[in-house]
Amino acid sequence: MKLTSNNFLDLARGSFREAKVVVVPFGFEASTTYGQGTARGPQAIIKASQQVEFFDEELWQNTAEKVNIVTLSEIKPLTPKKLIATISKILQAKKLPIVLGGEHSITSFIIEAYKKSGFGAFSILQFDAHADLREKYQNKKYSHACAMRRCLDFPGINLVQVGIRSIAEEDGELIFWERNQKRIKTFWAKDKKKWKIEEIIKGLRNEVFISFDVDGLDSSVMPSVGTPYPGGLEWQEALDVLRAVCQKRKIIGADFVELSPIKGMSAPDFLVAKLIYKTLGYACGKK
Repeated sequence: MKLTSNNFLDLARGSFREAKVVVVPFGFEASTTYGQGTARGPQAIIKASQQVEFFDEELWQNTAEKVNIVTLSEIKPLTPKKLIATISKILQAKKLPIVLGGEHSITSFIIEAYKKSGFGAFSILQFDAHADLREKYQNKKYSHACAMRRCLDFPGINLVQVGIRSIAEEDGELIFWERNQKRIKTFWAKDKKKWKIEEIIKGLRNEVFISFDVDGLDSSVMPSVGTPYPGGLEWQEALDVLRAVCQKRKIIGADFVELSPIKGMSAPDFLVAKLIYKTLGYACGKK
C-alpha cells in the first residue's frame, strides 16, 4: 500500500510490512449541514501532529519508538467503497487502522470492512455530543446524523456512548434508542460527575472499536466542529475513559472524526493529534 511523505508525527521511517499502526487520512464530507470543513480535517491533524513531542510524561515512554506507525497516501477516489477496500487490506495484514475523518458517516463503512474481514461480535465505544441514531436525516440514510444507526445494522455490534447531550424525537431516533437498550448503553454528559468508569468498561465486549467524534469534547476546548455543543467532556475526562478502556479491553481500531479546522486557530487541531497519540500510547504502547 502506498505511503505518504507528509505523515502523522512526521515519521519518515518504516514500511507497511513492518508497521503495527496504519493511519488512514479520509477527508470524506457529503452530509454536513451546519458548519462545513471536515474534508480538511485529516491534513490539519497531520500538520499539527508534526509538533507533538514523542515522550509521554504520563506513560513515561516514547510511544513513537514502541509503536511502528505509518501513514497512507490520500485514498483516491474518495468514496466509501474505496475506504472499505483499504481498511479490509489493513485488517488482512493484521495491522491496526486509525482513520482520520472526515465526517462521522464514514464509521459505518469502516465497520462494514471489519465484518467483511471476518470479525465477529465486538463493541463500538462512541465519544460524541450526538446520539447519531436517526434512520434518515434530510432524506439521507448515510448521513453523519445516522452514523451509529448504520453501524447497528450489522449483527454482533453493541454500542457504548460517552458524552451524549443531544438526541432527537425526529427521524425515529429517540424511539430507536428506547427500543434497543440491550444493544445501546448511554452515558449522558449531564451525569458525568456520577459516571463510574468500570460501568463503561462493563458494557464493552473484549474487542472494541473507538469512534471519537471530537464534538464529544466541550466546545470550550473544541470549537472546530460543525456543531459545537456546550456541556461536553474536558480533556482529562476523555483521557481517563480512554486509558481505562485500553487497559481492560483489546482495541481493534479507531476513527477520529468531525474536526472542521478554523483558519488561524491551531490549538484544536493539535488537541486531536495529541488525543490520537495518547490513545496509541494507551492501546499499543503498554509495557
